[in-house]
Amino acid sequence: MNGENSPAFAVFADLADKVVIITGGGRGLGRTIADGFAKQGATVVLVGRSLEQLNIAVRVINEAGGKAAAFQADIADEDSVSALCKSVHDTYGRIDVLVNNAGINPWYKSAENTTLQEWRQIIDVNLTGVFLTCKYAGQLMLNAGQGSIINITSVAGRVGLAKTTAYCAAKGGVEMLTRQLALEWAARGIRVNAVAPGYFATDLTEGLRTHPVLGRRVMDRTPLGRFGELQEIVGASLFLASSAASYVTGHSLAVDGGWTAC
Repeated sequence: MNGENSPAFAVFADLADKVVIITGGGRGLGRTIADGFAKQGATVVLVGRSLEQLNIAVRVINEAGGKAAAFQADIADEDSVSALCKSVHDTYGRIDVLVNNAGINPWYKSAENTTLQEWRQIIDVNLTGVFLTCKYAGQLMLNAGQGSIINITSVAGRVGLAKTTAYCAAKGGVEMLTRQLALEWAARGIRVNAVAPGYFATDLTEGLRTHPVLGRRVMDRTPLGRFGELQEIVGASLFLASSAASYVTGHSLAVDGGWTAC
């Protein structure tokens, strides 16, 4: 899809020269969101644990005329997140936008068979990691008196999904964290919103999409009758980061093909 080339995206011209941190920016939805911001002239800082993967993404963006850099960090580790935000601020002088995209969901297990270690790993990355990046990037945004935070949640933060107890709990927590921070920081110039994707066609969902039963089940359950395409996440993210959403905070925008409308 070529939605990012649509004339409608001209409304986001004010994102040019913004400094945007995107966690989990090396692949999938994060990488596509990074491409979208880069095409609007923003400097995108891609964050992840695999520096090799990040560097590949950075090289492609820069070769296409964008501005991107890779910063290695573990968002579940407080010292790593603190150092990341300080390093980005020291390098660029500011942080304008934070997109919390990094997340994991490695197990498909019923609640009674989920170990405490598995629970903690998902909560640490998907919820605590979002809190930490909001905290440390937020401190710098508050000092500057401006900023926009976008937390990538999920339909799993709004409705239950079978055998994903920890993931649902974490994403539900991020939905509430988004509203709380929006309330707490609104008067100080920081907007905090969320984008809640449904099932998208990424490498992480390839097994599900190609499964003869489960893939069809997802499509039948989705009113639009298909998985989302990567570019279909971009517009929502750009909108919430831009001045077009200057009166929007504490909102969670579903990009789910109608999944949560059912």
